[in-house]
Amino acid sequence: MGRTIAELQAALAQSQANEARYRLLLEHSGEISWMADCATLQLTWLSPAAERQFGYTLETAQALAAGLLKDLPPRLARYAKGDLSRRRLLRETELLHRDGRAVPVEIESTLILDEAGVPATVVGVLRDLSGRRQLAQQQKKFASMLSHEFRTPLSTIDGAVQRLEMTGAHHDEGTRKRYRKIQTAVDRMLAMLDEYLSPERMASIGRARQPNEINPSTLLQAAAEQARLRRPHITVHTSGLPQWMRCDPAGMRLCLEILLDNAIKYTNDKIPIELTGRIATEGGVEFLVRDHGAGIAEAELPFIFGKAYRGSNAAGVAGSGLGLYMARAIADVHGGTVSARNVSESGTEFRIWLPIAVHAGKNLAPADASSDNSSDAS
Repeated sequence: MGRTIAELQAALAQSQANEARYRLLLEHSGEISWMADCATLQLTWLSPAAERQFGYTLETAQALAAGLLKDLPPRLARYAKGDLSRRRLLRETELLHRDGRAVPVEIESTLILDEAGVPATVVGVLRDLSGRRQLAQQQKKFASMLSHEFRTPLSTIDGAVQRLEMTGAHHDEGTRKRYRKIQTAVDRMLAMLDEYLSPERMASIGRARQPNEINPSTLLQAAAEQARLRRPHITVHTSGLPQWMRCDPAGMRLCLEILLDNAIKYTNDKIPIELTGRIATEGGVEFLVRDHGAGIAEAELPFIFGKAYRGSNAAGVAGSGLGLYMARAIADVHGGTVSARNVSESGTEFRIWLPIAVHAGKNLAPADASSDNSSDAS
């Protein structure tokens, strides 16, 4: 008998020791453990981590309980109809901190059955995903930075080589061969970027692979359509444009938007604006933005693309003087130019020139791209 009592005492001591360990684990765990009654839909237990992380105790956790248990009734109904996958669930959502802010969380829970096989209790853990979300955001920023820092100089080289190839018909074969080698090296580096920042990997961090070609006619039509929200009288004329031109589509859209915005801001609401795309006489492609306003003072024309420069006609017109500077920088990256001249009749004509071959030797647009070079997968 004494031996049995000793064994019971040892078992009790072991149980108490285990309880102390479990309590210690729960008090210092980053996960919030909880328990609720399936019949009353009320929390019956909440670990101390809930107060540290969300500001709630079991007595003050009504708002937390509402978020934790809001899907429990339909879950129990589906389980009762034989859907056994409802017994254990893992989901992500947002729950309210006691201070009112939303916190991204992961909830893992399991239905505990009674002797009759009916869910009596649900137990689970709650994990704060804020750190994971912050890490994902940092990954997005890093991927964006990496893509930009590599693609911008490569675009500069690419545009320069295209210009050299187009204007260097008189160069000897050895020189032209070097141009082709440079172009091949650029293509290979772009392919490496695509491999390490593939569409799948980019999609996993919330960003789709960017196209590097666009239909120029579609580009002009889209720019005009956007500008017509502010100035209905905008016409588009195109002639002889290639089906695709190699460029940074977002950059070229911005360049056109800047010039159209400039024309709209500095002319009367009733004055029409003309947008033209065609083959340039010296080769390449030119986009013209023509207004019929008062024009720019001849003495100021050499300076209008300078950083933060604003002309004498800018009084009362909102702006920072950076728009035309940005437009020229975009064209420079592509190996092209942006210029302006006053038209003898009236108004100003801005010209974007790009060293684009009329018959492109290859198509770099994604296979699933639409006519405006947007991908269905993005």
